Amino acid sequence: MSTARTSAAALHGVTASLVEVEADLGNGIPGFVLLGLPDASLNEARERIKAAARNSGMPLANRKLTVNLSPATLPKYGSGFDLAIVIAALAADQQLLASADTLYMAELGLDGTLRPVPGVLPAVQLAKAHGLKNIVVAEANGAEAKLVSGVEVIAVRHLGQVLRACGAPADQITTYMRHRLPQQLSTQAKRASTGLDPDELDLSLVNGQQEARLALELAAAGGHHLIMVGPAGAGKTMLAKCLPTILPPLNDQQALEATAVHSISRGASDELTQLQRIPPFVAPHHTASRSALIGGGTAQLIPGAITRAHHGILFLDEAAQFQGGVLDALRQPIEEGYIDLARIRGHQHLPARFQLIMASNPCPCGKNFGTGTGCTCTPMARRRYFARLSGPILDRVDLQVRVNPVPQAQLLSPAPNETSGQVRERVLATRARSQQRLRNFAIHCNAQIPTQILRKELKYPSKTKAALEELATRRGLSARAIHRLLRVAWTVADQQQHASPTTDDLAIAAHLRQNLENS
Repeated sequence: MSTARTSAAALHGVTASLVEVEADLGNGIPGFVLLGLPDASLNEARERIKAAARNSGMPLANRKLTVNLSPATLPKYGSGFDLAIVIAALAADQQLLASADTLYMAELGLDGTLRPVPGVLPAVQLAKAHGLKNIVVAEANGAEAKLVSGVEVIAVRHLGQVLRACGAPADQITTYMRHRLPQQLSTQAKRASTGLDPDELDLSLVNGQQEARLALELAAAGGHHLIMVGPAGAGKTMLAKCLPTILPPLNDQQALEATAVHSISRGASDELTQLQRIPPFVAPHHTASRSALIGGGTAQLIPGAITRAHHGILFLDEAAQFQGGVLDALRQPIEEGYIDLARIRGHQHLPARFQLIMASNPCPCGKNFGTGTGCTCTPMARRRYFARLSGPILDRVDLQVRVNPVPQAQLLSPAPNETSGQVRERVLATRARSQQRLRNFAIHCNAQIPTQILRKELKYPSKTKAALEELATRRGLSARAIHRLLRVAWTVADQQQHASPTTDDLAIAAHLRQNLENS
């Protein structure tokens, strides 16, 4: 029989689809035909596979080889099909046996080296869901693949090892690698290359800013969105970067989803050895396009920053500097927790359950604070600058605070500040009280409480209700703003160990939702 089949995985967005790789050897002019909507990088696999098989001691037959990637209507991208194709081709030539319950996923070097590819974690989850018992990956992807239990992971360095395991003659195979494999960066090297140092990200280094610190703590405890407006150097960025240090760790399901997104976006360059328990922190530059923020593309839809921040933080520094319309694209993801990307060549449903943190100057010169005597901007320039943050976006942000400069005496004071560890203990206690109340609704934090439950299931005193009605009338709050204010009040109540929001809790929530347009 001159036909053989193997299994591979195709990545689309943050999900994987099972692909059947069919190889057929026929009579006719020798050649290598690849079918099934392959992209350019996959079309180039033909030459990589020929060289890898030849340098592993088992060259492809000099016949007409036809490889079909089924389903043929599903577009295929990337180099992760190399290994599945070469095993199917050699099995069609009856040089080895291809296992029906094994998924193959690796890129081939010309000398037969198996190289890591992105998306191994969702591919292993896919294999497990379809009842496949084994998955063969490159050695650099082995630790990542083993994060999923119930599937036997075979991590190897060279194609020859795979051929030997498939029953090829041992005396015919060579596993000589002509080049050294690149070494993975150590944790210290990765930290140095990214410029991140946990010792520099601690709230103890932030002097003053008590109001902003309280807003940050409530944002962490309730999962609320936050915007800080103030002059340059007031500490907005430092406060935002400290937020991951006080957030609760991700639970098992959240960690698995966040790690899967990381596997697809950076899996080939970063070695994943454990689930990501720390919420991801994504901070795109203010020159980022709409597609970079929410995802997009033409032939292949690529996840954007909001998907990479799934179950974590999306920090937009200098928010008023983003291009017009870019921030407005966040409206649906903020409300729904996902983004639907529809393009002429495809449609993707991408997760985007992120916590939005924004920081902005009050005006172009950044000095419109206090009495505003140092500001050189015209009133029209100030309005035009801050108008880039549209009303619908600000209406979706729960906590809105001004961050003014710290007096120099307080800035240089040697008095100790609360550390991130101390604040984190209070955040965990507050989050535990919230989850105890919300356990019957399968909700993780107050910011995720649906309107139906907020209105009918969660009871609060009539005095608080009357104060909320009076506050909404005086400020002219929208229905969305009222609900978000009430969610923050529940978080304040949990922090203060109250059974339900009191009028004082509501007052604190209202104070932390300031009118920033008059900053």
